[in-house]
Amino acid sequence: MASLGDQGFLDIGPQRLEYRVIGPRPDAAPTLVMLHEGLGSVGMWGDFPDKLQAATGCGVFVYSRLGYGRSSPAALPRKLDFMHDEARQTLPKILDVIGFRRGLLVGHSDGASIAAIYGGSVQDHRVNGLVLMAPHFIVEDVTSAAIAEMRQAYDTGDLRARLTRYHADVDATVHGWSDVWLKGDFRKWDLTEDLAYIRVPVLIIQGEDDQYGTVRQVEIAREECYCPVEVLMLPDTKHVPHREATKPTLDAIVDFVKRTLRENGVD
Repeated sequence: MASLGDQGFLDIGPQRLEYRVIGPRPDAAPTLVMLHEGLGSVGMWGDFPDKLQAATGCGVFVYSRLGYGRSSPAALPRKLDFMHDEARQTLPKILDVIGFRRGLLVGHSDGASIAAIYGGSVQDHRVNGLVLMAPHFIVEDVTSAAIAEMRQAYDTGDLRARLTRYHADVDATVHGWSDVWLKGDFRKWDLTEDLAYIRVPVLIIQGEDDQYGTVRQVEIAREECYCPVEVLMLPDTKHVPHREATKPTLDAIVDFVKRTLRENGVD
């Protein structure tokens, strides 16, 4: 494809996906590919991608998945395996289209789960490591309760107004995401098998007060993964470490990225 601009849209089959690039392009330097949370988008990362780029020297590529941000709408209702489809069908095409040569996947919440699925499902020697912030590997009672609380806040409070600036069709985004968790048979959703096949180092960053998942998520990764798993537990931090504990989160990712790339022969 033509050289990537600083921002724009990628055409992946029928999907038109919003993206942003900071620093060197994926075909020119190691790149951190960032995968957003369940209600996230390019814009909702704020300036964290810029801070990562400045601190690592890597390129940073951020995109909004189908149905998020300014990307084209998703078919609703979402299927139970929508994250598996993203990891196995869409993400490989995105990495190829942008000219990705080497780097890491950096995911938050649903994005962390997608990164884990990719690591365990796709043989891609270009990916040298995974950074998983507040990942989900199973559905816990606290997960369902927190999503139900979020949906209530959206339907009756000011959350809709706050999210409108980030999504072209905010109702479709929020309803499409929360319905699959709350109305679907999501208790069957389980990534333990995917974890067993990850063959690159993993860094997990988890808030001790994460309302969407407990330390059980970390324990599952340690039990199932054969790859090295590093863990940073952050006190007084809930579900969004890069906003609630920016400095320790940034420091941990930067250190992990630099060590991982160095171990793979990248200075």
